[in-house]
Amino acid sequence: MYLKVHESVQGTVVAACDAELIGKVFEDKKGYLDLDRYRGFYVGEKADETMVKTALKAFGSANLVGKRAVKTAMDLGLAGRDDVMYIKGIPYIQIYRV
Repeated sequence: MYLKVHESVQGTVVAACDAELIGKVFEDKKGYLDLDRYRGFYVGEKADETMVKTALKAFGSANLVGKRAVKTAMDLGLAGRDDVMYIKGIPYIQIYRV
């Protein structure tokens, strides 16, 4: 996976994406995922599940794409199966803390 943590005045945004999806574009009736044009949003450091879990302990929002990235959030109890969206069979989730 790739992990990138964005810091801003609005808070911390955690972005994680399964590495093999970077550079690809997925589109169907439900939406559009452009992991080529927006690769810079996700590509930071190569990360394992533990690193992503650590980043997900303190965030304002999270954008996670791919089976491993989404499963990591689910393992932490941050999301359930009903929260996961799919585009062309690729799972993704957006999580916001309020």
